Amino acid sequence: MSAARETHIRVSEIFGPTIQGEGILIGLPTVFVRTGGCDYRCSWCDTLHAVDSDYRDQWHPMSVDDIWQEVVRLSGNKPLTVSLSGGNPAIQPLRPLLERGHEDGYRFALETQGSVAKDWFADLDVLVLSPKPPSSGMETDWSAFGACLRMAGKKPQLALKIVIFDDRDYLYARAAAARYPRLPVYLQPGNHTPPPPADDDAKVDIDGIMDRMRWLIDKVTEDRWFEARVLPQLHVLLWGNKRGV
Repeated sequence: MSAARETHIRVSEIFGPTIQGEGILIGLPTVFVRTGGCDYRCSWCDTLHAVDSDYRDQWHPMSVDDIWQEVVRLSGNKPLTVSLSGGNPAIQPLRPLLERGHEDGYRFALETQGSVAKDWFADLDVLVLSPKPPSSGMETDWSAFGACLRMAGKKPQLALKIVIFDDRDYLYARAAAARYPRLPVYLQPGNHTPPPPADDDAKVDIDGIMDRMRWLIDKVTEDRWFEARVLPQLHVLLWGNKRGV
């Protein structure tokens, strides 16, 4: 085994195949590798079990081969898209996993807030950059975000995805899209009822989310912002806050 293959990655959970619930690949059959750890603490985070260090005892250091055996088992050894999520998967050493999966014909999509740039971004098939708006309580480092784009280069398919809760978030999204006009823009209404880490059966306010969805559609159409796509979190509509789907 090569030294690269001996790399260990902190994994919160591996699950699927299910569908991608949001963004540019919505509806696509996918296996998820959710890594543990994040450099952000968003106020409305819906995956605290993969973010908060209080749950780090549930994150397992796994070798590339062990991760890959599980992905192959779940997919029935039939290549599909593997979504690398978190937390912030960009803080993990994922290059050897990409190399291993590409050998078998799998594709990789990664979503990150754009706070940590890695040269292996250029090895991805899809890179979704999801900067966090004001409602998150975080501030965007646009220089780091730009570095992520430079690292990606021309190889992966790129997209900008922003969660919207209110007018400030909407204005932030407009400004972000204007800053990077070549990136396709995906907007989604935020889930204001995220689950506590220990309760993935927590009730979801679907009516409230759909109200925000209609409000967001009205904003986009009234402003003639025809370049933006407004999408729901499909997995929330189907399964609520349940994990592993």
